[in-house]
Amino acid sequence: MYVTAVVLAAGKGLRLKSKISKPLIKIDSKPLVIYCLSILSKHPYIKDIVVVANRQNLEDIRNKIKRYRIDKIKDVVLGGKLRQISVFNGLRATDNQTDLVLIHDAARPFIDKEMVSSVIKAAARYGAAIAGVPVKATIKKVRSQEGGVRRVEKTIDRNNLWEIQTPQVFKKDLILKAYKKFANTDVSDDAMLVEKLRKKVSVVSGTYKNIKITTPEDLIVAQAIAKSLRNEKVSV
Repeated sequence: MYVTAVVLAAGKGLRLKSKISKPLIKIDSKPLVIYCLSILSKHPYIKDIVVVANRQNLEDIRNKIKRYRIDKIKDVVLGGKLRQISVFNGLRATDNQTDLVLIHDAARPFIDKEMVSSVIKAAARYGAAIAGVPVKATIKKVRSQEGGVRRVEKTIDRNNLWEIQTPQVFKKDLILKAYKKFANTDVSDDAMLVEKLRKKVSVVSGTYKNIKITTPEDLIVAQAIAKSLRNEKVSV
C-alpha cells in the first residue's frame, strides 16, 4: 500500500490579519506547517509527501523543511487561487505507484499518529474516509427577514451531525476522477466531490484538538494546545 500525503500550505491567512504567511506563523516557537509534517513524515504508512505552497511562501517552506529535517518530502509545488486547484496540483505531483492519497490542511497542526492510522485503514477498506468529531453546540437554522432581522426557523437535531476535519484519504483513482469531473464545483472539502460521484465516504473519529487555524482567536487556542502537548511529552 503506497500512501502519499498532500499537505495544503498555500493559504495566505488573510483572516488572521498577519503579515506572515499562515503556514509559517509560529505556534509555541515552531512554524505551523511543521507540526503536521512532523507527524506525517514519521508515520509508517506514509511513503512520501507533496507540499502545496504559494509563490510567496514556497522557498520559505522549503527552507523550514530542511531546517527541521522533515523526511519523505517528494516535492513542494505551487497551488492556485482556489483550494480545488491547489489539491489538483498536489494530486498531479503524486507518484505513479500511489494507491491512496491523504489530503491534509496545514492549518490543522494537531493531528496524531492514531488519527492518521485510522483514516488510512478505513480508506484502504472502503475507498474514501474522513476524520471528524460529533457536533457539541446547538445548531439552529436561521432565516434573514426584512430590516435585517434574523429569525430561528428550526433547531437541527445534532445527534447525527459531525464536524468534518482533515486528514481525508481516498483511493487515488477515485479522487482524481472526482476532481476531473467536478473540479469547478464550489465545495468546502474534498469528500464532497467524491460524494457527488455517489460513492460512500466513511467517517472515523478525529479529536477536538484538531482545530483549524483561521482567525486570531484560533491562535490563542492553538498556543494553549501546543503548550499542553509539549508538557505531556515532558511528563512521559
